[in-house]
Amino acid sequence: MIYLILAIISSALVSIVMRIGQKFARNNITMLAANYVMCTAAAAFLAGGVIPAGEGAGLTMGLGSLCGVLYLLGFVTLQWNIRRSGVVLPATFQKLGVLVPTLAAITVFGEPVRPLQMIGFAVAIGAILLMQPKGGAARESKGFLPGLIALLLCGGMSDVMSKVFQTWGNADHGNYFLVFTFLVALMLCVILCLVKKQSVTLPDVLCGLCLGVPNYMSARFLLWALREVPAVVVYPSFSVGTIIVVTLVGVLCFREKVEKRKLIAIGLIMAALVLLNI
Repeated sequence: MIYLILAIISSALVSIVMRIGQKFARNNITMLAANYVMCTAAAAFLAGGVIPAGEGAGLTMGLGSLCGVLYLLGFVTLQWNIRRSGVVLPATFQKLGVLVPTLAAITVFGEPVRPLQMIGFAVAIGAILLMQPKGGAARESKGFLPGLIALLLCGGMSDVMSKVFQTWGNADHGNYFLVFTFLVALMLCVILCLVKKQSVTLPDVLCGLCLGVPNYMSARFLLWALREVPAVVVYPSFSVGTIIVVTLVGVLCFREKVEKRKLIAIGLIMAALVLLNI
């Protein structure tokens, strides 16, 4: 369970560092590239190399590469949405992607689920939906709905890749899986930088390197958590736990307003976490 808690904290730090980085970094894709440099270097150092050897090497590289594409799409859409909606709403939609891996864990991987866990999952989804803006805020967000939906799907599918690797991949290749995840994302970032003709500044690099630390830690801790705790518990807990942390930081540090119904939603999320872990 400690790995799941550390994954939640690291995931929340990703959104928080990204929010802070907007004040200093001028080139968003350059910052993401520096982030992936840090992630790739950390994974390669801990793996002791870049290319895996032995049984399942091809699967490790293939799944890692696909995950890297989804990671980049997820970060680009997250950053795009944070600039327009603040930190709370994009993080909520990103974690609403928990629907994808949780359903996959039950239908594809055949993990058993207890009635209380199903109730907890339903409560968590209801609470997440309750956090969406209403009235004028909802009308404003309609223009950004495609981006928010893309964020949801990217977050969900990248989590599925982790479960697929943890189930059918070589457990000893965990860091190699992350090497290819971040290396492919880095290569795509470099291509985007060239296409957009983005320059490289010191703030871009420093913000990106800082972002890479919690980004790598979140991915690594999530893989470890999946080895100890069923996915039907890990994914909902990971999502709603991150939402709580990000929301609290958004209110306390960034002065983002939280309406009464969102406070109710946070209470429901806490209840859902209890039900999921009974």
